[in-house]
Amino acid sequence: MEVSLSQLLEESVNIAWAYLDRSGELNGGNAARFLTDAIERMIRQGHRNRMFLANKAILKYRATESNIIPIRENA
Repeated sequence: MEVSLSQLLEESVNIAWAYLDRSGELNGGNAARFLTDAIERMIRQGHRNRMFLANKAILKYRATESNIIPIRENA
């Protein structure tokens, strides 16, 4: 049974979100938008496997988050 592309997007984002939430890696309010955009791009490229989409989005999110350097104020 095939699912719609919108359902594929929603399910893939939910998988990635749940994983990142359980692992404590969600930072800030941009995570949902980031995951949605990343997965939507991959769907447009022809990918249709939920786990592939979720896992790649998680890896991209981690790579983006690891490149952010926090600004610390001098106390």
